[in-house]
This record gives sequence, C-alpha cells and structure tokens, in this order.
Amino acid sequence: MVRYLPVILIALLMIYCVVEIAQANGQQVRVLPKWAWFVAVVLLPLAGCLAWLFFGRPVSGPGRQPPPRQPPRAPDDDPDFLRSL
Repeated sequence: MVRYLPVILIALLMIYCVVEIAQANGQQVRVLPKWAWFVAVVLLPLAGCLAWLFFGRPVSGPGRQPPPRQPPRAPDDDPDFLRSL
C-alpha cells in the first residue's frame, strides 16, 4: 500500500491543478496560456503541477485585483434598470 501512495498523491495533485487551471481567469495566468498549462500538467504530472503552482497561478493579493464595481446611486443611473423599462 505504501508504494502506491506517491502515485495517488501525484494523481490528486494533478486533478487539483487541472481544476484550478480550468477555473483561473485566462488574463491573469502567468508565463503561459491556459491551454499550455493544461498540456504541461497532463503530460508532465509532477513537474507540470509544480511549475503551475510556482510560476503559472494568478497572483492574488492587495493591489492585484481590479477595484470592485460601485453600484449606481440612483435608479436613473443603473443601465440594467433603464434597459428593463
């Protein structure tokens, strides 16, 4: 059972990375496009996963995300409300 543990851990890491790549914003992914990261993770499971985690993931933190959208102050300023009239 112990000899299968590394294979199971690498498979779980690969699944985690593939799901994270699929959910990542394509404009914030670093170094390579999303499709290239997907190919790297699938063809080189351990090396591709480690490369994605260290070099490809979008960086989150203060100053890295776009500012939150301010809601309109009045119904007349809300384009969705005006469109529904």
